[in-house]
Amino acid sequence: MTVTSEPATLRGIAAAARGRRLRRSPALRALVRETRLHPAMLVQPLFVRAGHEVREEIGAMPGQFRLSADRLASEADRLRRGGVRSVLLFGLPRTKDAEGSGAWADDGIVQQAVRELRAADPELAIIADVCLCEYTSHGHCGVLRGEVVDNDATLELLARTAVSQAAAGADIVAPSAMMDGQVAVIRAALDGAGHAETAILAYAAKHASAFYGPFREAADSAPTFGDRKSYQLDPANGREALREVDRDLAEGADMVMIKPALPALDLIAAARARTTAPIAAYQVSGEYASLVAAAERGWLDRRAVALESLTAIARAGADVIVTYFAAEAGAWLREEAVR
Repeated sequence: MTVTSEPATLRGIAAAARGRRLRRSPALRALVRETRLHPAMLVQPLFVRAGHEVREEIGAMPGQFRLSADRLASEADRLRRGGVRSVLLFGLPRTKDAEGSGAWADDGIVQQAVRELRAADPELAIIADVCLCEYTSHGHCGVLRGEVVDNDATLELLARTAVSQAAAGADIVAPSAMMDGQVAVIRAALDGAGHAETAILAYAAKHASAFYGPFREAADSAPTFGDRKSYQLDPANGREALREVDRDLAEGADMVMIKPALPALDLIAAARARTTAPIAAYQVSGEYASLVAAAERGWLDRRAVALESLTAIARAGADVIVTYFAAEAGAWLREEAVR
């Protein structure tokens, strides 16, 4: 009787079934890698505030800062060195009011930031967030009727904001207020004001997520009463999220956003399966802060988990990833590329 040392499960199939052949070395793994991150697909959010020579670290987001507009040229240079060519701007105005009028002021903080960045790096892709929450005294994303956000009254103000940002030089405006009809109204306003070339990145599937907490500290945008569940999506509703994606594309969005990213990988994949339009995903402040906090305690490797999480988002189908790791990840990816 002949005895073989080969495991019975591999007899007759070993020659065809050894997936490890292509995992034996870094070069082989890189050769057959299905999902490839690139710095150019990353977007760095920037928080811009009034003042001069301001660089304040955000307590809940270690490694992220509030910057004055005059510090943006050096930030653009840092991003350029890492191969990151896109930013998403959020503004912290000097004063706030019930309507959020600082959002559409010609000399508003985001408008100043756009001009500074455009002068510093003419080829940078500048995305401006279009929402009122950072500018309203009550912290909600639209104007109020009593204690209810008035959807239709807010639309005109969002459109004025988008036009003002486009006039300042923004390449893309990104409505995030989750008001019904916001994309259609903004598209019409941009076209009517001579900004037909300005693109719209719609926060189409933006959930009322617990992962936004650190951002509200960073942008000083927490609502003074209630919450945003009446206009942001219920995290339990996937089909509704996809209807919002369809609706925003039908209204004229050039790109759509899924937010937050890691808790919604299924929605990124589902959106990718139903449209050929570019899909962005936002790895939000709570996702970033969680990974950073674990890394600071030695529980996780910061670089490894950041890149793995970004790879997962790209693997799900995102073409564009907004992430607070962008500057670091861009540098890491460039470093790996030259090895």
